Amino acid sequence: MQDRFFFGYGSLVNQATHDYTPLHRATARGWRRGWRATQGRQVAYLTAVRDPACTIDGMIAPVPGESWAALDAREAAYDRLAAAHEIAHEVRGTPDIVLYAIAPDRLERPTARYPVLLSYLDVVVQGYLHAFGEDGVLRFFETTDGWEAPFLDDRAAPRYPRAQQLHPEEQALVDAMLARYNARVVPSADARTAT
Repeated sequence: MQDRFFFGYGSLVNQATHDYTPLHRATARGWRRGWRATQGRQVAYLTAVRDPACTIDGMIAPVPGESWAALDAREAAYDRLAAAHEIAHEVRGTPDIVLYAIAPDRLERPTARYPVLLSYLDVVVQGYLHAFGEDGVLRFFETTDGWEAPFLDDRAAPRYPRAQQLHPEEQALVDAMLARYNARVVPSADARTAT
């Protein structure tokens, strides 16, 4: 049986967060990313949001049949959507590709009670930097909305389960991009009192 592929557009772009190989660069037409909260999650995450005028970079990788349960558990708040007709890639053949997105009727804007973890953003940006270079990081920020969300600075004690250690240059890039987008970084102690 042929493996199906996922299209990753957030933390799945970072190979250090999973064992699915080989990863291939790809784009998804008709989508953008958004920082959103949803029921059942204590923090906000990225989701794909329909936008016919936008195309986002990402990675695709095959998922062996028995591994879907683990990937579905990782993406538990998301629906698995058929997306092969929207994904451009250089993999031979016509693989079946899915994209995970939170249903529009379950989306909420991030708040102080449901912030974005800075350790999660760090992982995503590190993945884009390694896969697409600094231009890819710029495109990631440009094709993502919700930068008005509060970003909880949990770097000293990361709450994101797949957090990665960033090199000082990588961290400086994340910080510079957050400043460019006027994002609000909230100290960890302040966020605890807001929840």
